[in-house]
Amino acid sequence: MAIDYAEKIPNNVHLADDRKLQRALEHWQPHFLDWWKDLGPEGFQERDVYLRTATSVDAKGWATYGHVKMPDYRWGIFLADPTPDRRIGFGDHMGEPAWQEVPGEHRATLRRLIVTQGDTEPASVEQQRRLGQSCPSLYDLRNLFQVNVEEGRHLWAMVYLLHAHFGRDGREEAEELLARHSGDVNNPRILGTFNEPIDDWLSFFCFTYFTDRDGKYQLLSLAESGFDPLSRTCRFMLTEEAHHMFVGETGLGRVVQRACEVMNELGTDDPLKVRAAGAIDLPTIQKYVNFWFSSAIDLFGAESSSNAANYFAAGLKGRPDEESFEDHLCTDATFALEQPREDGLGVLTEEIPMRNAMNAVTRNAYIKDCGIGVVRWNRAIRKAGIDFEIKLPSERFRRNIGVWAGFHFDPDGKPHSQTEWDEKLYDWVPSHEDREFVKSLMVQVVEPGKMAGWIAPPPRGINNQPVDYDYVRL
Repeated sequence: MAIDYAEKIPNNVHLADDRKLQRALEHWQPHFLDWWKDLGPEGFQERDVYLRTATSVDAKGWATYGHVKMPDYRWGIFLADPTPDRRIGFGDHMGEPAWQEVPGEHRATLRRLIVTQGDTEPASVEQQRRLGQSCPSLYDLRNLFQVNVEEGRHLWAMVYLLHAHFGRDGREEAEELLARHSGDVNNPRILGTFNEPIDDWLSFFCFTYFTDRDGKYQLLSLAESGFDPLSRTCRFMLTEEAHHMFVGETGLGRVVQRACEVMNELGTDDPLKVRAAGAIDLPTIQKYVNFWFSSAIDLFGAESSSNAANYFAAGLKGRPDEESFEDHLCTDATFALEQPREDGLGVLTEEIPMRNAMNAVTRNAYIKDCGIGVVRWNRAIRKAGIDFEIKLPSERFRRNIGVWAGFHFDPDGKPHSQTEWDEKLYDWVPSHEDREFVKSLMVQVVEPGKMAGWIAPPPRGINNQPVDYDYVRL
């Protein structure tokens, strides 16, 4: 489906054929632009940035590149091509035609799912708005802005669904998406992780690797939805989400590489000496991995969830890559769920209905996917001849939601008393001193081709451009 860039709001949904909807979205558009200018990237709104813009939803050659000022970026509404005669692939409605309109009995639930997903998109832009002031290079600055404008487009994707399918309630929810703000004491974002400050680039790389990967799995689940407009919206969003995870994986990899280079140059594995040389030591990188991974897995919700069971039964939200499973009804299947003993000093296993375990199934797939980047980072560490291994912490570690919430397990999954936990916590997650050290390295580098001393250069540039290209024109 071709994207019409001649319209005020670029789209491939024939927006001009629905004048009422078009007027409503054109009324929302200036509010979005005001939000972007007030809470989007700070200090760079008038700079030309080398950005990618979608030109079609075809998997082959779907984007073009060029310098553009971010407020002039052509945000729009893009849905993946429809699947002819698409059928619901799971749950109690399996085999029935996919819904083109919202079923009345599922109206409130679908609206809540869309609003929760939509709320994460502007939240991350707000969290990252000041990172440009401390960018390690123009290459990284451009990647930050590409992530930001695509999160803005993902907000447009959810707002379109709210306006097009939920009437006045949807319009009001769309306004609220711009009224809540990350970290706002009185009106925060819906999910806790999206109120965490991101004021250094190590946190940004962890966020794009772990938290955006959670976004990938939420989108994969919603892409299975029997509500076809939501499915098609998420399928295209997934294409854009891949870049965000690339930024995280390669960014963390370059921080690891630089740490290894400094360790070899100095002939030491002493973290204090590595820090004194202006790099981030590997134990500190591990602490950041522990923090952001444990924050991200809470986003999947409780391991045993009646809401997840109801979403699956109703055909609203499936498992990622539902076609890969043999049983799409899950009426009799069970799931072996690990959970803590009442005393918190051991683990037991309980069989629960598979439908109730959909969050756990999705989380397990997410954890396996997170491990891919860890393998690559550790391969680089071994190649450098250094005896250190980055590990994902246990899913029992630092949980605030689900069966492990309120218990004290270390990153290896071993139980601890409250006293032991309090004494050792900052051996496992960044302390105030760790964060202050990382922040002290965050000094802006904007000369083309130059890199901050705590990160290695990328192996190649963007879209066949050289690494020293003027990705952001200052």
